[in-house]
Formats: sequence, structure tokens, C-alpha cells
Amino acid sequence: MAGKRDYYEVLGVQRNASTDEIKAAYRKLAMEFHPDRNRSPDAEEKFKEISEAYAVLSDPEKRRQYDAFGHEGIGSQYSQEDLFRGADFQDLFRDFGFGGFDIFDFFFGGRRPNRYGPQRGANLQYDLQITLEEAARGVETEIEIPRTERCDVCRGSGASPGTSPTQCSRCGGSGQVQQTRRSGFGQFVQIMTCPSCAGRGIVINSPCSQCRGSGIVQRIRRIKVRVPPGVDNDSRLRLPGEGETGVRGGPAGDLYVLVHVKPHNLFERRGDDLLTEVSIGFIQAILGAEVEVPTIDGTTLLRIPPGTQPNTVFRLRGKGMPHLNGFGRGDELVKVTIRIPTKLTHRQKDLLTELGKDMGELRGSTRRLL
Repeated sequence: MAGKRDYYEVLGVQRNASTDEIKAAYRKLAMEFHPDRNRSPDAEEKFKEISEAYAVLSDPEKRRQYDAFGHEGIGSQYSQEDLFRGADFQDLFRDFGFGGFDIFDFFFGGRRPNRYGPQRGANLQYDLQITLEEAARGVETEIEIPRTERCDVCRGSGASPGTSPTQCSRCGGSGQVQQTRRSGFGQFVQIMTCPSCAGRGIVINSPCSQCRGSGIVQRIRRIKVRVPPGVDNDSRLRLPGEGETGVRGGPAGDLYVLVHVKPHNLFERRGDDLLTEVSIGFIQAILGAEVEVPTIDGTTLLRIPPGTQPNTVFRLRGKGMPHLNGFGRGDELVKVTIRIPTKLTHRQKDLLTELGKDMGELRGSTRRLL
């Protein structure tokens, strides 16, 4: 799915657009680029692009998958033909005056998706919260995921042990029946769900008592998740095959773990660098000192040179976050703030007064001010 434009951008709508807004946007663009109206060289590709975007965004489940996982989630969940299943193209094209236009004839040479053959299971998402320390060193944790799995009793067939499903005689196992209609603009083919098998293509005369004929059951599964060192907030980890089970022998979907790193009371993360603040006394700033500063691994000593100014930033090399899937670490940036005392003894005031005079900062008596 690499290189595809954002579906919302293709249709020119906002990400929070309603179904009616998406339909109206597609209607306008389809009228402009429909191959029966527009003969320009790029019209056909443009029409295919907007039709694919509409097929995804007009379907609530496909749109949810796209919003959560982008093109990757759609490409791993649906075949190119399955993207167009369920969208109301026929009604739209009939409104346009293209009664004989069939979307599957145009895109796939008349081939229609076998919606009742093996289907890949849905992807799942789990939100995982970790601390900054866990993000720095990596962590392995166990999570609980509710998901569908193949029924162990019927092994996914939906039929009681010792029996088997039979092919629907009305639709021949396709799950669909066709009806051809003619109008003043031509003819169009209407595809309907087979009423005899409710679209499954098979009939189960003796349903499995465990799954009641569905072939799948709901379970809580405990899964180990390894979070690598250096992971950042909103990073997404993919666990192949740990999503919902496939239907009719299709592969299982994937599990995506969305990592949320909790805010830290000492450190602010900037890429792989960490920013923190330490407060030192004004005498330490003037004369220099060694002070203890926190790091993500513990504490270390920082040398403060004489004459350090407020808000000076010192860099501790290699004391930041590990580089994800690489070598080395970022740095820690230590911003120095200087404490100014608000209460002084008379002796302290006298000493500072003498110092101020000696440095030319005070003239005459300052006793009244102090």
C-alpha cells in the first residue's frame, strides 16, 4: 500500500467527515472523472483512486481499520476486490445515468470477490502504558486480549462433530444471487445476499453446540509483549497472527500494541535526549562546585564551573534514551537554575555588602535597603 495518498485527501474531506459528506464528495468527483464522461488520459486512474477511497470510507468497519492502522491495516485486512464489497456504487451510478455500469466489470473484468471463501481475521489494538524507565531499559509484560478463536469442538466448520456443512443449492456456494434489470439508460446487475443461506454459501443442518454454527468462539488470551529499549510515546508494535481468527480457514489478523509512555516528574523527552533541571546556590554558581544530578539510570556528579549563569544548559553525553533498534544513546540536557536566598542573617548581609562594595556593585551604605 506504499505510495498511496490519504483517502480523506483524495476525496477532499476532513477526517471527521460524516457519511453523507463523504458520499457527496465522491458523487461530485465521480461525475467529473467517470470514464463515460471524461476522456482525458488520467481520468481512469483518478476515477479508480476516488472509488477506492469511497469504498473504504463509506464502510464503517473499513473506515475504523483505516483510521487506526492506515493503508497498512487496510492492505493486510482486505484484498483489492474486497475493498469494494458492500459500497452502494450501483445506486450512485444509476443516479448518474450510468445504469449499465458495473464497478467490478470496470475494475476487475467482471470478477467479483468471493466474500464467502476464506477471509482474514480482523486486526486488534491494545493500549499499553509504561513508565519512562521501562521505555529506557525495555520491558516484557503480559497482556490479556479478548478475541475470537477457532472452535475446538467443530474445528471451525460450525457443524456438529461427525457432520459437515453442505453447499447451498440456490446460490451454488457463492452466497450471492444476481438479478438483471433494464432501464431507459441501459441495464444493471443487482447483487443480493442469498436468502436461503443468509450469504454463507453453505447450509449447516446440525450446528455445533459449542459455537452454535459460527465456527468461532470468544476467549481471553494472555500474550507476552516485548517492548524494546528506546521506544517512544505512541509507538506501535505489531504482533503478527495475534488478532481475530480467520473465517473459513483464512489467516488470523494482527495485534497492534500502541505504547503510551507516562509523563515523568523529572525528565522531559526530546527525541532520544532527556531534559531536566537542577537548582544550585548562588555561591556555587559563583565559585563553582560539583553537584549531584538525576539521570534515567540513577544519579551522577555534574561539575559546575565558576561564574555559571542562570539557565545555563550542560550536556551529559550518553545519559539519554537508547536509540531504538540501534546502538548508542541520546544525551541528557541539564538546565541550571540559581537559588537566591530570601532571608539572611545580619552577618550574611554585612559580608555581602562588603563584597558588593569591593566589586563596585554597591556605593555607600546599604544598611537601610538590607
